[in-house]
This record gives sequence, C-alpha cells and structure tokens, in this order.
Amino acid sequence: MSILSVKDLAIQIREARPVDGVSFDIAAGQCFTLLGESGCGKSMTALGLMRLLPAAAQVVSGSISFEDTELLALPESGMREIRGGGIGMIFQEPATSLNPVLTVGRQIVEALELHAGLRGAAARARAAELLDQVGIPDPLRRLDEFPFQLSGGLRQRVMIAIALAGSPRLLIADEPTTALDVTIQAQVLDLLDELRHKQDMALLLITHDLGVVARMADRIGVMYAGQLVEEAPRAAFFAQPAHPYSVRLFAALPDADRRGGRLATIPGSVPAAEVRHAGCRFVDRCSEVMAECHTAPPPWRDAGDGQRVRCFLPGAAPAVAAGVGAGDTAAVVELQPLLEVRDLQVHFPIRRGILQRAVGAVRAVDGLSLQLMPGRTLALVGESGCGKTTAGKAMLQLIRPTAGRVQLQGTELTTRSTSELRPLRAKMQMVFQDPFASLNPRLRIGDIIAEGMQALGTGRMGGNASDRDTAAQVGPLLEQVGLRAEMVSRYPHEFSGGQRQRIAIARALAVNPQLLICDEPTSALDVSVQAQILNLLSDLQRDLKLAYLFITHNIAVVDYLAHDVAVMYLGRVVESGSADEVLRSPRHPYTQALLAAVPRVDGVRGDAPKLAGDMPSPANPPSGCHFHPRCPLADDACRQSYPGETRFAATQVVRCFKA
Repeated sequence: MSILSVKDLAIQIREARPVDGVSFDIAAGQCFTLLGESGCGKSMTALGLMRLLPAAAQVVSGSISFEDTELLALPESGMREIRGGGIGMIFQEPATSLNPVLTVGRQIVEALELHAGLRGAAARARAAELLDQVGIPDPLRRLDEFPFQLSGGLRQRVMIAIALAGSPRLLIADEPTTALDVTIQAQVLDLLDELRHKQDMALLLITHDLGVVARMADRIGVMYAGQLVEEAPRAAFFAQPAHPYSVRLFAALPDADRRGGRLATIPGSVPAAEVRHAGCRFVDRCSEVMAECHTAPPPWRDAGDGQRVRCFLPGAAPAVAAGVGAGDTAAVVELQPLLEVRDLQVHFPIRRGILQRAVGAVRAVDGLSLQLMPGRTLALVGESGCGKTTAGKAMLQLIRPTAGRVQLQGTELTTRSTSELRPLRAKMQMVFQDPFASLNPRLRIGDIIAEGMQALGTGRMGGNASDRDTAAQVGPLLEQVGLRAEMVSRYPHEFSGGQRQRIAIARALAVNPQLLICDEPTSALDVSVQAQILNLLSDLQRDLKLAYLFITHNIAVVDYLAHDVAVMYLGRVVESGSADEVLRSPRHPYTQALLAAVPRVDGVRGDAPKLAGDMPSPANPPSGCHFHPRCPLADDACRQSYPGETRFAATQVVRCFKA
C-alpha cells in the first residue's frame, strides 16, 4: 500500500506553473527519486507536498494523499501535526535551514517536544541518541554547539536528526548531498538507506546526480518543465532510458573514455514556468522531434518492465553519440614546468585575549609541493577543509604564504611586492567556485570583462573607452566561450548559472593567461550545463595551450579532464601521479577510500573500507601521519612519524608506510 499518493498536482505562481500535473506513488520502505535539471519543478513539488509554498504560490488542482489522509483538505493546524510527525524534510542547504542562534541540542529538542511529547532530561537524552544514530561523534558535546561550529557534513546530519525526531513515515530529502564531499556524501546516503530499511520509512529523494540515483532509487521519476516525462524501476531505467531527455542526461556524464572528445550537451535551457506549451515541452531541445510533437502533448506510453514514458516515439529514444575520446589533449610537454610549488605553507594565527596574542595557528596548507607543466591539467582533489582553495589562492599570491616557494616560469613570486607582481598577473588567473558572488552585480558584463584588460594593460582600451570600444574587444571573448557578442550590455542577474560561469572564464581569458586556477567551477551545475563548461575548457586548452590547476572533489570530472592528479589531505599532498596511475591504481588508503565513495551510474560500490569520522582540525593536526586516526591500516609507526615519499612509477609518488 502507498504511504504517499500524488495525483495531477499543479502549482501556480501568478501566471507561471512550475508544477503542472505531477502524479506518483511511494510505498513503505521504498525510495522514489525525482531527477532533472534545475528549474524543472522538483523542489517546488516537495514544498507543495509539505504545504510550505511561498505566499504567491498555490495548489490549483490535484490530490495529495498521505496514509489515506487528503493533505490539501487539512486545516493548517492539522498540517502542523503531519509536518515532522508524519512527513520529515531535509532541505538542500543546512546552513540556511538551521537557526544560527540556537544550539544543535535546542533545535532537536524543539522537534521532540512538538512530535514526541518529551521534555527536559528525557528530550536531551533522546536528542543525543539521534545524533549518535546519524553518526555524529561525541554527541553529548555536540548538543551544546552552534551550527557554525560544525562542518557541512555534520550540519547535514543534524538536519537528518531533526527530521527523524518525529519518527516520520515519509522523509523528503531535497538534494541532501549536493555540496558535500564524496566521502561525506557516501556516509549520508548510507545513513538514509539504513534508516529507510530499518524503520520501513518511505523516502522521496530529489537530485540531479545520476550516481546518487543509481545508488539509492527503487523507482525513478524524470521531471522536465513541471511534468514527469518518464517513470521506471531503477534496473529498467539504467538499462535503457526511454525519453530523449533522459538519454541526453546520460550522454552528458564525463568519464575517462570520453577524455579528449566532446561530451554530449542539451542545447538551450529548461523553458520558463510561465511559458504555455501546445505540444511536448522538450520539443525545442530534442533532435528526434516529429510533426505531432509541436501540436499536441504526448500521452503516457508503456515501455515494458514497469517503465512508462511521455513521448510520441514508438520505441526507446536512440542513444546520443557523445564525442569519442581522442586520447591525450595536452600540448607537447616541455621540460620546464610552468608552475612549480615547493613546501608551501599557509598558517593563519589563532588570537585570543585582550591583546589578541597568537596562541596557535590553523595550518591550512602545511608543506605542499607540486609541478604543473604547460598545456596540461593538474587536478587537486580532496575533502572540504583540506586546504585546496587556500593553496590555489596562495599560488597566485592572493593570500601571502607563510613559507615555501612558488615559481611561475622560473620567476619566484613569494618574494615580490604587490607592484612587482602586477605585470605577472596577466599570466595567471583564477575562476572562482561561485560566479554570481565573484561578478560585480552593478557592472555590465562588458565592463566586468574589460576591467582586467584595462587594469593590466593587455587591451587597446584606455580608461575612457567608449561602449563601442568595449563591445569590439569583449564581443569576440564572449563568442569564444559560447555566448553572443550583443550580451555585453547585460547584468549578471540576467544570466543562468552556466552562463555566469562562462562569463567568469571569459574574464579570466581577457588578459591572455597561460595558467588558469579553476576552483570547483562545475560543483553547483546540472550535468547538462557541466558538460558545456567541460567542453569549453577542453576546447580552450587545445586552442590556446592553457594549463589548468583544477580544484575539485568530483572524480568523474577529474577522469575526463585531468592529465595529472594530486590528492590532498590536511594541507599536504599524500599521492600524486598521472590520472591513470592515481585513478586506476591508487596506493594511498585515503585515495582508495575517496574513489570507493564515488557513486557510480552502474550502482557498483568500491570495495575499499569506508572512511570513519571527519577530517581532524588543521589547528590541531594529529602526530605522525595525519591520516592515521581514520586509516584502517595504521600502526605505531604511522602515529609517530610522517611518511616520506615512495615512488611507484615514473610519476606516481605516495606518502604512506603501507602503500
């Protein structure tokens, strides 16, 4: 019997319909996954189920039945009993969902008081049990901490603990792992899977990650432009997706086989919610379009094995031919490194007392060494908090290193003053993780891109350049990154996330750099937009012979784009080598655990042991090997001294006694 039954749900916001006729059922113990790009209506559907819609939105038709109770007919007082007690929800961003001025314990106890009737010591004891249940170490201490004192993974687990406080029969998880590292993501997914089987709880999982879907789902609903376009059991969906949109999502996934080739992309974008559709909603982006697709909405069609699809095609959609890998796309390797880093350290002092004396230091980067050759991509991977972004900024001297050497084409950067560094800035640029935060919202795109050329003197424009001069120089740059030249007069808020990332890349390219440091440039993007950015970066490297330092925790992206890989843990590189050496024959236990934690589209899990606990604080790193508190192979030697370098192949170097 279904715990939740949704029939023809439609949600309207003024003239827009972000959800338009969605139907699905979820049984006890089952995981139903809503899959699709941003803007398809997945989160709005979840908010509609909870009746937490924004003030301007309303359910205009449909039925939501939870355990035979029609939720749309309940008064608000009745919904308050259902929320938390019957249906729990994990929101996408725990940092904004948790109250910053209340302790973790108080927020869990509040849910227990409302839904379990517990008070005082009994509620606190139950809160500690919940923290322990979701895998948070030292739960009694954590009860008295505030959300800002916890890592992203721990905050997400606190959100799960709050959602579980009312013992819900249905749990809605909205992108619960989007911003998490693969190791923490694996822990959160394992926890949700364990809880649903142990408590016979239904799970509605919202995601755009096909690897997460393969790992968790029993049934899958593919959502596009406010409607479900395909529904299928996991095995049937991954064996043969039936809708052209589903097929293109698979074709956009990066992997090693497509290295040097182009990823299949989906032209255009999801139509706005206010657009009225006469026919199929995917018609403008579909290559299998037929005459009837323009004139009538496609009906549901049975595709066999419990799979159904909303499409006029008589059979399953044909596979999309992604670009076949052309092998190594790197430029000819030169003997002289473009960038050479030796023993780089970045320590931030911890100050206390009235006189603000230094009582310790956060060792964000603690002895990093690496080389980047011209025309190649070096991926720097590791968990959040290991020092990747700090290291990238220190290499560009955006943060001054505490110690160590950074050489660009043999020129030492750490000893140069700000004015001496200025002429060198044109050779090295950075693409930041969040393009919306790194683009000035008050400037037009043309001015944002031209600003660097004017400041570094790499363009022909002076300080009083006219709009025509700006358009003349910036227009070709926009076209180079796949945008239109006439967009120079627009502001950042007028672009999508993928377009803003292209603008950030155009700004970096404007000064003709030789080195780009890309800090998680695809982490928040849908798989289709990610494919566009990766194709762009690959094309630019081939055409301009650029070198990339690619900071990421997405192993699939590393497999597609990188030539070399350096694995970082607590401020130091623990393993480095070519992409094939590190990803195919990992030697360090941490690298093995990272790769084993990656959710794969085929649903196969790695056989390496799962990582226990969280990364230690860089303010108080462990003695000996920094990884030993989490390593299943650690012994006394690991606890006493830090391992030296061991070379296993021409370029593979590992710091481990047990490698």
